[in-house]
Amino acid sequence: MSETSLAAGAAPEREIRQAAYRKAQWRIAPFLMLCYVVNLIDRTNIGFAQIYMRKDLGFTDAVYGTGIAMFFVAFLLFEVPSNLLLARIGVRKTLLRIMVAWGVVSSGTFMISDPVTYYISRFLLGMAEAGFFPGVLLYLTFWFPSDRRTRLIALFLLALPCSGFIGSAAAGWIMHGLAGALGLAAWQWLFIIEGIPAVLLGISAFLYLDDGPRNARWLTPEQKRVIESDLAAEQVKKARVKHYGFA
Repeated sequence: MSETSLAAGAAPEREIRQAAYRKAQWRIAPFLMLCYVVNLIDRTNIGFAQIYMRKDLGFTDAVYGTGIAMFFVAFLLFEVPSNLLLARIGVRKTLLRIMVAWGVVSSGTFMISDPVTYYISRFLLGMAEAGFFPGVLLYLTFWFPSDRRTRLIALFLLALPCSGFIGSAAAGWIMHGLAGALGLAAWQWLFIIEGIPAVLLGISAFLYLDDGPRNARWLTPEQKRVIESDLAAEQVKKARVKHYGFA
């Protein structure tokens, strides 16, 4: 009788756990993947724009390459501080800050007129985007233990090929369809339009996402409990692992 009772009790627990993670996965993963697609498009659209910028602004290969380097310099400098801030204020406020900032900077790139303003815009974009990707990975640790998290990360990385397809198609349509409209060049329209989704998604992230299971109204108390229990058990296992220094 006791074995039967244990089996009966384990089945509902397993069903609660599966339902909880299924809800979390479908609520979080598609939205974050969409954000990453937009992130990659705004990071790489300079590759499409530079064809026209060379002609309109007289940029050389050296100017273009220096601007790309400025982006990654800022990205590396501000990546860790951005993630420290995420752990302190939560993902909703962090994504709001990151995505609105990079969307505004990306759209504002249409105002560049010389190499100096180009360098500044790329540096500001790298500073704004810093922490987004590692921040998302950190955010997933607030919801999923490692065995479930690896599958989600693989799904999240599908944004890479998706952004290439969507970004190239969008760039072609924008630059060929809007070139010269309102007196703006093709590359200016590209930056203006492709920066807007990041702002909208940043605001949506603040309203849509939750900082953790405890704050999620769409989970039942039992579902919150099993997720928090799994995460706590994983932290206990990590605490038992002995860490060594580089030497």
